[in-house]
Amino acid sequence: MTLEALVIWLVVGGVAGWLASQIMKSGGLRITGNPIADTIITGIIGAFVGGWLLGVLGVSIGGGMIGSIISALIGAIVFIFGLGLIKR
Repeated sequence: MTLEALVIWLVVGGVAGWLASQIMKSGGLRITGNPIADTIITGIIGAFVGGWLLGVLGVSIGGGMIGSIISALIGAIVFIFGLGLIKR
């Protein structure tokens, strides 16, 4: 993995995690004690969940940065919702 790809992953994860936490009124994961790192981790996990979920459903959002953010956002929302159910 190149440095450029890593930076893109962090940016997409950060944006998706932040948007999902704003939509869900939650901070997502709370494992590092650093809200920025937790938001990025939530977004990256959301990207995996979103990519898998949309693939299973046969939905194609498109390529590029915006498509990646939307896919990661959907996954992060599902991930935060799932965490909320588990924490109850």
